[in-house]
Parts: sequence; C-alpha cells; structure tokens
Amino acid sequence: MPAGEFPAYEALRPVAGTRAASVVLCDNPSPMTMEGTNSVVLRAPGAAQSVVVDPGPEDAGHARVLAEAAGEVSLVLITHRHADHTDGIDEFVRLTGAPVRALLSEHCRGAEPLATGEVVEAAGLRIGVIATPGHTADSICLDVAPAGGETDCVVLGDTILGRDSTVLDSTDGSLPDYLDSLRALQEFAGRPGVPGHGPDVADVAAAAAALEAHRNSRLDQVREAIARLGADAGAAEITRDIYTEVTDPVLLAAAEQSTRVAMDYIAERG
Repeated sequence: MPAGEFPAYEALRPVAGTRAASVVLCDNPSPMTMEGTNSVVLRAPGAAQSVVVDPGPEDAGHARVLAEAAGEVSLVLITHRHADHTDGIDEFVRLTGAPVRALLSEHCRGAEPLATGEVVEAAGLRIGVIATPGHTADSICLDVAPAGGETDCVVLGDTILGRDSTVLDSTDGSLPDYLDSLRALQEFAGRPGVPGHGPDVADVAAAAAALEAHRNSRLDQVREAIARLGADAGAAEITRDIYTEVTDPVLLAAAEQSTRVAMDYIAERG
C-alpha cells in the first residue's frame, strides 16, 4: 500500500500482555464506538496465517488496512451482530477469501455457524467460544490460547469495553444473561482482554467484577427511581432521573435501552 494512502487508519497495534493478539482500529469514532471499532488479529508467534475477529463497519479503507496487516487469513470470527462489527464482512471476504463464522448464520460466509463451547483451531491457536449474551443475544467472547497452552487473552466484543459500561440492547439484550456472562468471565483472573471498543483490558476478571457491581448499583437506582416517580414512570423519565450527568442525546438514548432492560428485570424478579 502506498505510504499515506489511508492515513486515518491505524496500523497493527500489539495488545499489551499478550503474544497472540493485535488490533487495527477503524476510523469510526462516535459516542457509541469510542475511538472506533477494534478489529482483532490473532496469530500464534511464528504462525503463517491469522484469524481476524470483527472486520468492522462497511469501510473500504479499513478493510484494506486490516487485510494488509493480517496477511494470510484462515478464518474470520464475529463476536455479535451489530453493524459496526459486521457490515465490513463482504468487503473483507472479497479481499482475503477467508471463510466467516458467527453464531448467527446470516453473518457466515462459506462456513457453518459457531456453537458455544466449541474450540476452533486455527493460526496456531485454540480459540474457545464462550456464550456471553446480554449486550445482544448472540454475543460471544473468545478464549485465545496457544495450542497446548493456557489462555493468552480473551477477545471481549462489546461484552466488556475498554472503559465505561456497555449498552444492553433493548431488542434482545438481557440483564440476567449479562450478569451471568460477567460471572463467567471472572474465571479469567489476571488475563488481558481485547474489547470491541476502547483501550486494552488489563485483567478480565477484575473488569467483569467491577461491571457486575456497577449493574447491581444501577438496578438499585432504577428501583429507587420507580419508588420516587411512581410505578407508571416510563424508561425515558427514569433514565433522565438517574443519568443526570449525561447530556448527549445519543448517550441518553443508549442509557434508556439499558434502563428498559433493567425495568424488565425488576418486573420479573423484583
């Protein structure tokens, strides 16, 4: 690629604390995507091929930079259905010819859907598929380890972000599922994580425990707001009551989705 052809896109960046993971950051910053979408390149040291996770949005420049950084791609994996992770699939397949696997068949190309609990062997790695619904129903994380070795890192998708908390999509997100997913990720003590947005996560278990506590605190706030505003208060009113520090309408709309999911939880479980 000629120097400067795509100056807005970052080159391959190694993830701190891992030997297998690097990131190419897409130039799609927003209140929802932070600095942009992290497309992840996985490869055991010395391996000839790579695995790419989440090719990102529909963006030809990002696809070109990612394809060049990844080299020969044996497989593409998808962490969840959102467009900022999946709309770039077809362009990336056109450039690399790699098959694509995801939980949802509509995101697969030339390969079968993933199964939770499956272990994928590629690029000198064993990649375990962990069901982590909550952000969306199809969200997964990936336990990445060298063949015969222990976990090198966990690819987190949007289940855990590099900072702040993720939105629980009100169309198919679930707070009970999300809390269960956070508990499952607490087994990865001391292991680094690669989020779909934001900086690297130093310790997956610590981040998951902090988010579990945060979600339980938000639940208490929603309960208190319902008691204060009345049982007929809607999600928008409760969100404005709780998220007093948030003024950006995009972030408020996202917070309202999580509030709706919390209200569903309270209605079902008290």
